[in-house]
Amino acid sequence: MKKLILTIAVILSAFAVTTAQKYAFVDSDYILTNIPEYQDALDILDEFSIQWQKEIEGKFTEVDQLYKDYQAEAVLLPEDMKAQRENEIIKKEKEAKDLQKQRFGREGDLFQKRQELVQPIQEKIYNAIEEIAETQNYALVFDKAGSLSILYAKAKYDISDDVLDEVGTVMQTVRREDRQGPAPSSGSSSGNSNNANKMIEQHQGGNQSSSPQGGKR
Repeated sequence: MKKLILTIAVILSAFAVTTAQKYAFVDSDYILTNIPEYQDALDILDEFSIQWQKEIEGKFTEVDQLYKDYQAEAVLLPEDMKAQRENEIIKKEKEAKDLQKQRFGREGDLFQKRQELVQPIQEKIYNAIEEIAETQNYALVFDKAGSLSILYAKAKYDISDDVLDEVGTVMQTVRREDRQGPAPSSGSSSGNSNNANKMIEQHQGGNQSSSPQGGKR
Protein backbone atom coordinates (compact mmCIF):
# COMPACT_ATOMS: atom_id res chain seq x y z
CA MET A 1 0.00 0.00 0.00
CA LYS A 2 2.80 2.39 0.95
CA LYS A 3 4.57 1.52 -2.30
CA LEU A 4 1.42 2.34 -4.27
CA ILE A 5 1.01 5.67 -2.48
CA LEU A 6 4.68 6.50 -3.15
CA THR A 7 4.27 5.66 -6.86
CA ILE A 8 1.18 7.86 -7.14
CA ALA A 9 3.03 10.69 -5.38
CA VAL A 10 5.92 10.45 -7.85
CA ILE A 11 3.53 10.47 -10.83
CA LEU A 12 1.66 13.48 -9.45
CA SER A 13 4.94 15.31 -8.83
CA ALA A 14 6.08 14.67 -12.38
CA PHE A 15 2.73 15.85 -13.71
CA ALA A 16 2.96 19.01 -11.60
CA VAL A 17 6.41 19.80 -12.98
CA THR A 18 5.19 19.23 -16.55
CA THR A 19 2.11 21.40 -16.17
CA ALA A 20 4.20 24.13 -14.51
CA GLN A 21 6.30 24.63 -17.63
CA LYS A 22 5.86 27.98 -19.31
CA TYR A 23 5.45 28.62 -23.02
CA ALA A 24 5.60 31.71 -25.19
CA PHE A 25 5.70 32.69 -28.85
CA VAL A 26 7.29 35.28 -31.10
CA ASP A 27 6.44 36.81 -34.46
CA SER A 28 9.69 36.64 -36.43
CA ASP A 29 8.28 38.82 -39.23
CA TYR A 30 7.55 41.54 -36.69
CA ILE A 31 10.99 41.19 -35.10
CA LEU A 32 12.86 41.38 -38.39
CA THR A 33 10.78 44.28 -39.67
CA ASN A 34 11.86 46.32 -36.67
CA ILE A 35 15.59 45.71 -37.00
CA PRO A 36 16.91 48.38 -39.42
CA GLU A 37 20.14 46.45 -39.98
CA TYR A 38 18.16 43.52 -41.34
CA GLN A 39 16.22 45.75 -43.73
CA ASP A 40 19.52 47.28 -44.87
CA ALA A 41 20.89 43.77 -45.47
CA LEU A 42 17.89 42.92 -47.66
CA ASP A 43 18.41 46.11 -49.69
CA ILE A 44 22.08 45.24 -50.23
CA LEU A 45 21.18 41.68 -51.26
CA ASP A 46 18.63 43.04 -53.74
CA GLU A 47 21.24 45.35 -55.23
CA PHE A 48 23.70 42.50 -55.71
CA SER A 49 20.99 40.25 -57.11
CA ILE A 50 19.87 42.85 -59.66
CA GLN A 51 23.45 43.65 -60.65
CA TRP A 52 24.38 39.98 -61.11
CA GLN A 53 21.14 39.22 -62.94
CA LYS A 54 21.87 41.97 -65.48
CA GLU A 55 25.42 40.65 -65.86
CA ILE A 56 24.14 37.14 -66.64
CA GLU A 57 21.39 38.35 -68.94
CA GLY A 58 24.07 40.25 -70.88
CA LYS A 59 26.03 37.01 -71.29
CA PHE A 60 22.98 35.13 -72.60
CA THR A 61 22.10 38.03 -74.91
CA GLU A 62 25.60 37.80 -76.36
CA VAL A 63 25.15 34.06 -76.92
CA ASP A 64 21.78 34.63 -78.61
CA GLN A 65 23.28 37.21 -80.94
CA LEU A 66 26.18 34.91 -81.86
CA TYR A 67 23.68 32.17 -82.66
CA LYS A 68 21.51 34.46 -84.82
CA ASP A 69 24.56 35.68 -86.71
CA TYR A 70 25.67 32.10 -87.22
CA GLN A 71 22.25 31.07 -88.56
CA ALA A 72 22.25 33.97 -91.01
CA GLU A 73 25.75 33.18 -92.31
CA ALA A 74 25.95 29.38 -91.98
CA VAL A 75 24.94 28.68 -95.57
CA LEU A 76 27.97 30.63 -96.84
CA LEU A 77 30.53 29.28 -94.37
CA PRO A 78 32.93 26.39 -95.09
CA GLU A 79 32.66 23.39 -92.77
CA ASP A 80 35.76 24.23 -90.70
CA MET A 81 34.51 27.79 -90.12
CA LYS A 82 31.06 26.51 -89.17
CA ALA A 83 32.61 24.15 -86.62
CA GLN A 84 34.68 27.00 -85.21
CA ARG A 85 31.66 29.27 -84.84
CA GLU A 86 29.59 26.51 -83.26
CA ASN A 87 32.35 25.80 -80.74
CA GLU A 88 32.53 29.51 -79.93
CA ILE A 89 28.78 29.60 -79.25
CA ILE A 90 28.96 26.48 -77.06
CA LYS A 91 31.88 27.97 -75.11
CA LYS A 92 30.09 31.29 -74.56
CA GLU A 93 26.91 29.55 -73.44
CA LYS A 94 28.85 27.42 -70.97
CA GLU A 95 30.51 30.56 -69.58
CA ALA A 96 27.08 32.16 -69.10
CA LYS A 97 25.68 29.09 -67.33
CA ASP A 98 28.78 28.78 -65.14
CA LEU A 99 28.46 32.42 -64.13
CA GLN A 100 24.77 31.89 -63.37
CA LYS A 101 25.66 28.98 -61.11
CA GLN A 102 28.48 30.96 -59.48
CA ARG A 103 26.17 33.87 -58.67
CA PHE A 104 22.90 32.11 -57.82
CA GLY A 105 23.84 28.48 -57.15
CA ARG A 106 23.16 26.56 -53.95
CA GLU A 107 26.25 27.97 -52.25
CA GLY A 108 26.99 30.71 -54.76
CA ASP A 109 27.82 34.37 -54.35
CA LEU A 110 24.30 35.41 -53.31
CA PHE A 111 24.17 32.66 -50.68
CA GLN A 112 27.60 33.67 -49.36
CA LYS A 113 26.63 37.34 -49.27
CA ARG A 114 23.43 36.49 -47.40
CA GLN A 115 25.42 34.52 -44.84
CA GLU A 116 27.83 37.41 -44.42
CA LEU A 117 25.10 40.03 -43.93
CA VAL A 118 22.36 38.09 -42.15
CA GLN A 119 24.08 35.50 -39.99
CA PRO A 120 25.32 38.03 -37.38
CA ILE A 121 21.77 39.38 -37.04
CA GLN A 122 20.43 35.85 -36.88
CA GLU A 123 22.79 34.93 -34.05
CA LYS A 124 21.90 38.03 -32.05
CA ILE A 125 18.18 37.27 -32.31
CA TYR A 126 18.73 33.67 -31.24
CA ASN A 127 20.92 34.78 -28.33
CA ALA A 128 18.25 37.26 -27.23
CA ILE A 129 15.55 34.58 -27.31
CA GLU A 130 17.78 32.16 -25.43
CA GLU A 131 18.66 34.77 -22.79
CA ILE A 132 15.01 35.64 -22.17
CA ALA A 133 14.02 31.97 -22.05
CA GLU A 134 16.73 31.13 -19.53
CA THR A 135 15.92 34.16 -17.38
CA GLN A 136 12.16 33.67 -17.40
CA ASN A 137 12.21 29.85 -17.41
CA TYR A 138 10.30 29.25 -20.63
CA ALA A 139 10.25 25.63 -21.77
CA LEU A 140 9.31 26.35 -25.38
CA VAL A 141 8.98 29.36 -27.65
CA PHE A 142 7.00 29.07 -30.88
CA ASP A 143 7.22 31.27 -33.95
CA LYS A 144 3.74 32.19 -35.18
CA ALA A 145 5.23 33.48 -38.46
CA GLY A 146 6.85 30.11 -39.19
CA SER A 147 5.47 26.82 -40.48
CA LEU A 148 3.90 25.91 -37.11
CA SER A 149 0.14 26.43 -37.18
CA ILE A 150 -1.13 28.38 -34.17
CA LEU A 151 -4.90 28.68 -34.27
CA TYR A 152 -5.16 30.84 -31.17
CA ALA A 153 -2.60 32.73 -29.10
CA LYS A 154 -3.16 35.06 -26.17
CA ALA A 155 -1.39 38.38 -26.71
CA LYS A 156 0.18 38.37 -23.25
CA TYR A 157 2.33 35.37 -24.24
CA ASP A 158 3.80 37.19 -27.26
CA ILE A 159 7.39 38.06 -26.32
CA SER A 160 8.38 39.60 -29.65
CA ASP A 161 8.86 43.05 -28.11
CA ASP A 162 10.91 41.57 -25.30
CA VAL A 163 13.18 39.93 -27.88
CA LEU A 164 13.57 43.25 -29.72
CA ASP A 165 14.39 44.97 -26.43
CA GLU A 166 17.02 42.33 -25.66
CA VAL A 167 18.50 42.54 -29.18
CA GLY A 168 18.57 46.30 -28.70
CA THR A 169 21.34 45.87 -26.13
CA VAL A 170 23.76 44.73 -28.86
CA MET A 171 22.41 46.36 -32.06
CA GLN A 172 19.98 49.03 -33.17
CA THR A 173 16.27 48.22 -33.12
CA VAL A 174 13.20 50.40 -33.60
CA ARG A 175 11.93 51.97 -30.39
CA ARG A 176 8.99 50.09 -28.90
CA GLU A 177 6.53 52.94 -29.49
CA ASP A 178 7.60 53.28 -33.16
CA ARG A 179 7.62 49.62 -34.17
CA GLN A 180 5.75 48.52 -37.28
CA GLY A 181 3.71 45.45 -38.06
CA PRO A 182 1.07 43.54 -36.08
CA ALA A 183 1.06 44.90 -32.54
CA PRO A 184 2.17 42.19 -30.12
CA SER A 185 1.70 42.43 -26.38
CA SER A 186 3.42 45.34 -24.70
CA GLY A 187 5.00 43.73 -21.72
CA SER A 188 5.15 39.99 -21.23
CA SER A 189 8.43 38.24 -20.64
CA SER A 190 10.71 36.02 -22.50
CA GLY A 191 11.32 33.06 -24.76
CA ASN A 192 13.67 30.44 -26.18
CA SER A 193 13.97 29.01 -29.72
CA ASN A 194 16.21 26.49 -31.41
CA ASN A 195 14.92 27.52 -34.84
CA ALA A 196 16.41 30.99 -35.27
CA ASN A 197 18.22 29.94 -38.45
CA LYS A 198 15.04 28.55 -39.94
CA MET A 199 12.91 31.55 -39.05
CA ILE A 200 15.32 33.96 -40.76
CA GLU A 201 15.54 31.79 -43.85
CA GLN A 202 11.75 31.52 -44.06
CA HIS A 203 11.41 35.27 -43.81
CA GLN A 204 14.04 35.78 -46.51
CA GLY A 205 12.44 33.41 -48.93
CA GLY A 206 10.01 36.03 -50.19
CA ASN A 207 12.69 38.69 -50.57
CA GLN A 208 15.25 36.83 -52.67
CA SER A 209 15.37 37.81 -56.34
CA SER A 210 15.22 34.89 -58.70
CA SER A 211 18.17 34.04 -60.84
CA PRO A 212 17.94 34.66 -64.59
CA GLN A 213 17.39 31.81 -66.97
CA GLY A 214 19.05 31.31 -70.31
CA GLY A 215 16.77 31.25 -73.33
CA LYS A 216 16.21 28.14 -75.39
CA ARG A 217 17.27 27.99 -78.98
